[in-house]
Amino acid sequence: MGLFRAVPTLNAEIAAWRRGWRHVAGVDEAGRGPLAGPVVAGAVILEPQFARTWWSQLRDSKLLTAGERDRLARAIRDECAWGAGIASHQQIDDLGLIVATKLAMRQAVAALPCRPDMLLIDAVSLPEYRHRAIIHGDALCASIAAGSIIAKVTRDAIMEGYHPQYPAYGFAQNRGYGTPDHMRALGEHGPCAIHRRRFAPVRAALDLRGAAEMEPEPALA
Repeated sequence: MGLFRAVPTLNAEIAAWRRGWRHVAGVDEAGRGPLAGPVVAGAVILEPQFARTWWSQLRDSKLLTAGERDRLARAIRDECAWGAGIASHQQIDDLGLIVATKLAMRQAVAALPCRPDMLLIDAVSLPEYRHRAIIHGDALCASIAAGSIIAKVTRDAIMEGYHPQYPAYGFAQNRGYGTPDHMRALGEHGPCAIHRRRFAPVRAALDLRGAAEMEPEPALA
């Protein structure tokens, strides 16, 4: 299934602003699919009175190059209210992916410098906030796209930081996703400390290593 390539608009934000909700935050996550590392959420408030020309360049972070993401992330951090939240690989294993994702989103919202009047969230509900869950929100909604950029850039930096500690897995390149090289490393070395034990390929690698360790040594002739 291909990426959804609509150009984000401010339609959802404008509808909220017209209802008097000034601080409207877009919220999205990065890192639900990888086999290792955290899930990270970003929350960004685009204020109507501080509109910037670069808002028109916001896209789902998956559709941007690394250079474009970094440039837009700098603009967001310099000129917008924003927050990031992190749920660790251990929390993903302990709580489950959906609960951990919502935990990271709540952290991102709590990290904003002001309490938002309204949340626009990519396909997730946080019932304790006034919010609207939007399917393909990172592709359709500018502030959610901004949140996706903050989440992606933050998570990529975390995974790059893990690379020197676990160089065999190529985290600086694959960011923990199950690329062929990563899967080969997982088979050869087994999971490392930041792999998600709940995920099937990681469980399978653990089972294989456990079975190998239990094989009896060949009898001496």
